[in-house]
Amino acid sequence: MTPRPLITSLSNPLVKQARALRQRKARAASGLFVVEGLHHVGSAIEAEWDIETLIYAPDLLTGDFAQSLLEDARRIGLTLQPVSAKVMDSIAEKENPQGILALARQRVLNLSELDVIRSGVALVSPQDPGNVGTILRTIDAVDTDVLFLLDGGVDLYHPTCVRASMGTLFWKPVVQTNFDDFIIWAEERGFTIVGTSAHAQTDYREVKLGKSPWVLVLGNEQKGLSSEQIAACETTVSMPMRGRVGSLNLSVAAGILLYALNA
Repeated sequence: MTPRPLITSLSNPLVKQARALRQRKARAASGLFVVEGLHHVGSAIEAEWDIETLIYAPDLLTGDFAQSLLEDARRIGLTLQPVSAKVMDSIAEKENPQGILALARQRVLNLSELDVIRSGVALVSPQDPGNVGTILRTIDAVDTDVLFLLDGGVDLYHPTCVRASMGTLFWKPVVQTNFDDFIIWAEERGFTIVGTSAHAQTDYREVKLGKSPWVLVLGNEQKGLSSEQIAACETTVSMPMRGRVGSLNLSVAAGILLYALNA
């Protein structure tokens, strides 16, 4: 494959497209998103994610791992586009960029496409992309199978979410659907639905799920679960707040609950 010429212009159409993908509107219209950094791009390649273009700055990629990553990309036939360090700096969100990013295609996964699931996490209208990415990372750490994003909320492919997931976005299935369809799907398959509420009477440490499949359901950062959503859960748990605060950060709470439920 003949190497592409180096892009040095900030007004190049590909460069403009990459910058535009910082915005949700452009991601929704194109079906693409940006994956930035050696670790994240490497995870996407290893997971055989659909990558439309790999953009890299030769002057910034000097390490052995970076070079091996480019060789892997060439071997599998990815489109590689070199750019100047100045162009890379204009595209990258992080300061002092590592010199590589990918324009990757979003995946849409439906409930009907899920294979055997033992456990999962459902987030209802989450608002913070960093929380969603961090929870994906935690799901991988505890070997939980799937993340459900219910009733909208944050964009799964927001750059902050992609970074916070530390590559797990490319390995763990994520289903975006509505709460009612999720409940029907879960009940038909015999899942225990564990809700969360500051007002629940059951301490999270008291729940013993055994070998039954389960899904942990968390409301969004501001409102939590509605009374109707809590009623749809088989059991609802709370976490004791012994200090002055009334709640924990969503991703912190999810981490504690997931380790407890997987014990």
